[in-house]
Amino acid sequence: MQVTVLGCGDAIGTPKIGCPCPVCMEAVRSGRQRLRTSLLVENGGRHILIDSSPDLRHQLLRVGSPPIDAVIWTHGHYDHFMGFGDFYRVQKMPDVYAVGEVLDYCGRIFSFLPFQGTRIKPYEPFDLFGLQITPVVVNHPSAMTTGLVIRSGATSIGYTSDTRKEIPQESIDALMGMDLLFIDAIVPAGFRIAKHMNYSEALQLTRDLMAREFRCVHMSHFIPWDTPFSSYDGESFFF
Repeated sequence: MQVTVLGCGDAIGTPKIGCPCPVCMEAVRSGRQRLRTSLLVENGGRHILIDSSPDLRHQLLRVGSPPIDAVIWTHGHYDHFMGFGDFYRVQKMPDVYAVGEVLDYCGRIFSFLPFQGTRIKPYEPFDLFGLQITPVVVNHPSAMTTGLVIRSGATSIGYTSDTRKEIPQESIDALMGMDLLFIDAIVPAGFRIAKHMNYSEALQLTRDLMAREFRCVHMSHFIPWDTPFSSYDGESFFF
């Protein structure tokens, strides 16, 4: 199994358009970016896209244009699903997996595209291309939002998606002891964002979950480039 970070930025990405802050200016000077957060999971030659960000075309071109066999939507915020339209006239429309409320909402937006949607349920594992995938409820008001636990043999990958630190106990149990955890850390310690975690909250939740390794995603332009445990676009992990 290979997991690639296609993007690790928040809804506006880094650099933010027109922003003169040091992080954005460094991005402009160096050509670095944080595209909107999504992951690519490859197993046995099949490719699963976790969230279809508005940067999807750019993201897939950067990793060699792999054909996407399935998409999982975590929730119905535009930065996590609106790129799905980029599959139009490019490849066979991939099947989509999401909890019912999310599938219904996003499906209405893309009603002009012929795709197969599969309704999944929180905490009920399903098998996909040799992987066991379990959606877990997180806390991202007011949108119904799920993180994911992905298992391949003894290997476990967790993804919190967008969330506050306070998540249901059943989700804590499901995410405990991951080999690799991707965790929402939108702003530095000391900032407060109502629907997300700041960096210190993300570190605390990671400690609580006893993850063996972790990376911060969904980072805004307020997060410095040298922040420890930051992910970066194009980072890959092999299991």
